[in-house]
Amino acid sequence: MQKRRNPVIGFKYAQEGILHCFRTQQHMRYHFYALAAVLLSGMLLNLNNQQMLVLVFAISLVIVSEMINTAIEAVVDMVTESYNPVAKLAKDVAAGAVLIAAMNAVIAGVLIFFGPKKLDDIHTRMTTELPPDVTQIIVIGIVALTLIVIMTKLLSNTGSPWRGGVVSGHSAIGFLLAMIIFFTAHNPVAGFLALLLAVLVAQSRVEAGIHSLREVIMGAVLAILLTSLVYWVMPKIRGLMRPVQPAVHSRATADLTRH
Repeated sequence: MQKRRNPVIGFKYAQEGILHCFRTQQHMRYHFYALAAVLLSGMLLNLNNQQMLVLVFAISLVIVSEMINTAIEAVVDMVTESYNPVAKLAKDVAAGAVLIAAMNAVIAGVLIFFGPKKLDDIHTRMTTELPPDVTQIIVIGIVALTLIVIMTKLLSNTGSPWRGGVVSGHSAIGFLLAMIIFFTAHNPVAGFLALLLAVLVAQSRVEAGIHSLREVIMGAVLAILLTSLVYWVMPKIRGLMRPVQPAVHSRATADLTRH
């Protein structure tokens, strides 16, 4: 009787393929940097969910195209040992697909960030007292932190994507969620308890010998900086950008008082 295949193995193979592309393809690393930058800028600029979805989809399409291009190049190199015009054509078409996807991402970014109406929309959202979307901050924050942590591990050749490394991902995500609660709950007790839970998560990673104290502190600092930018620094910048209302009403009132 044939043994049933463990579905986790398929996920492992997919993970190995992504990591191989990141390690061996320079353009792939640039795409991941761009994805992390877009996620962070979207949170800081307070983009709405539709704008973020378009940007993430456009860059994800570039990453998928780059992975397919890498796979086609590997297959062509495997079946051909000498120059073959058909093999060259296959590689050229795959590279062209990546180019079109990249152009699509650039167009999407230009229309969202530099279109006249979009600029006005972003400026309005930046200068109004709209609170950040908590759901967007949680989802994008976790994805952005995960990308940053995995990239630091791969670039430093330390640990595996889900274990060890120069930055503790569990600590970063734990403090991200704790700081979101701290800034949104408006309850000192709830904020303190959330931070205490994040400290316990970080301490458990040290106790298990998976990370050092320095690595969990780096994860915590990364999350605290990110949430502080979103909830503390950017509102202050928006306050500075907000136009000062002319004191016409105050002057009129003063004149009436004199008379």
